[in-house]
Amino acid sequence: MKVIAMLQRWTRPTTAKLAGLAMLAALVAGVARPVLSAEAAVKIPAPSVDEKPGASRSQTAVFAGGCFWGVQGVFEHVRGVTRVTSGYAGGAASTAQYERVGTGSTGHAESVEIRYDPAQISYGKLLQIFFSVAHNPTQLNYQGPDHGTQYRSAIFPLTPEQRSIAQAYIAQLDGARAYRAPIVTRIEDYKGFYAAEDYHQDFLVNNPTYPYIVINDLPKIASLKAMFPELYRNDAVLVTKGAS
Repeated sequence: MKVIAMLQRWTRPTTAKLAGLAMLAALVAGVARPVLSAEAAVKIPAPSVDEKPGASRSQTAVFAGGCFWGVQGVFEHVRGVTRVTSGYAGGAASTAQYERVGTGSTGHAESVEIRYDPAQISYGKLLQIFFSVAHNPTQLNYQGPDHGTQYRSAIFPLTPEQRSIAQAYIAQLDGARAYRAPIVTRIEDYKGFYAAEDYHQDFLVNNPTYPYIVINDLPKIASLKAMFPELYRNDAVLVTKGAS
């Protein structure tokens, strides 16, 4: 159990540390169970304001909720979602690289771009999953073990309707005192989304025994399945070809 306690304090590694940390994956998989996440799921009501069905069969949402590995992994298991890409939002294209974003000085947040079919799932329902399962919206500029503005909770609306829905939902949840602390999620202007490096894509699906994933992110997948059984799908929709 000392190993688990140590790993719970780990932050996201730099690229140079990724290979070394992977050597502990088998050990952690043998002693840790996916019940230790610092971002425990919270049951919350559905949004009272949501998008109106339209003719479009494809819409896009951009959310930031800490490490994009777990957030991407959650939405890849949601029915109606057609693609989820890990990346960066909030800063300039010239600084959208993992190592630079990790300094916390670029304005970027680790984010996900979610493409979805509004005939199967709504923007409001995506927000409900985002707020209840994918991350903790009461943690200011951090998520679990990861600290810095690059791990902030943020929504980047692509349309005025998305902005109105997000604002109304945050007000609804705060008014209902759905959490023990106020929601700190920022609604920011959308300046563009920049896909992260290939090795970050589908990271949860491709590395289910990786220490960080076992402790911080597998509990989110279990919560999604338990809390939204009608929306959960076992086979994840993947970005990279040949991912398993």
